[in-house]
Amino acid sequence: MSQFPIYRPRRLRANENLRRLVRETALCTDDLIYPMFVVHGVDAAHEIPSMPGCFQYSVDRLVRAARTLVDLGIRGTILFGIPQYKDASGSGAYAEDGIIQQAVRAVKDAVPDLLVMTDVCLCEYTDHGHCGVVHEAEVLNDATLSLLAKAALSHARAGADVIAPSDMMDGRIGAIREALDENGYEQIPIMAYAAKYASAFYGPFREAAESAPQFGDRRSYQMDPSNSDEALREVGLDLDEGADILMVKPALSYLDVISRVKESFQVPIAAYNVSGEYAMIKAAAHNGWIDERQVALEVLTSIKRAGADIILTYFAKSVVEWLEG
Repeated sequence: MSQFPIYRPRRLRANENLRRLVRETALCTDDLIYPMFVVHGVDAAHEIPSMPGCFQYSVDRLVRAARTLVDLGIRGTILFGIPQYKDASGSGAYAEDGIIQQAVRAVKDAVPDLLVMTDVCLCEYTDHGHCGVVHEAEVLNDATLSLLAKAALSHARAGADVIAPSDMMDGRIGAIREALDENGYEQIPIMAYAAKYASAFYGPFREAAESAPQFGDRRSYQMDPSNSDEALREVGLDLDEGADILMVKPALSYLDVISRVKESFQVPIAAYNVSGEYAMIKAAAHNGWIDERQVALEVLTSIKRAGADIILTYFAKSVVEWLEG
């Protein structure tokens, strides 16, 4: 490469038109999925204290929020349900009249053009707050698989467009794929939380989804934050079992993992810009320490630059306004 003074990199940074012309990574609305929380009730919209601007919606208010997403040009949402009652087996997760099942039917009926993804896990629905069946304080892997498959099948029957298992049980993608295929839902894609870490960034989400574990933690099934080679093994297993999209969660502290997964597998990659990442930016901006718009866009652009094709983010609605502005 030519050296200074023949080559001057600053030539292409001189003004905004030049910078836009040579920009390598461009964040756009099509990249974004907006997560939403749904609860029982009527005309309810409870703002989540640790996640300003995010709400627990009743089904009727969720439908209104879904219409707003379409009006903004956001093409997809992922839904998390909070049941009225919880039990040891998380039966609300796979009840045909469960809160997610009701929500999916209502949204798809009212806003058919919105892509509806559903989180498949038991933690929101169990009285112990863990993602699987518990026996003597141990989370049982194999006993959980059939319940996850039942939940996924009930979501498909309700009209979900994409099934997104987040539990991190071994073998769950294969169990869900088999259940969907055997019941005529072979065209429903699975977005696997393939490399989901036991992260400290989930605190606000656990408040929003009312899903904090009642004892212990989730380190026996979610991944050790120190490991990236293991992520490639996890991702490869999910892909072999039938996953169509692979997710890395969280995003910001795992940009290296996103990059390695994309480079190694060359399939659609999702990344979850999680609640703690959102809350930190919101809190710092509220205190006047940072510019919320600039920091959020920089973070989301870095996630895309690392290799993510799909970004799940609570900033999605703001991003549309910022990009258009």
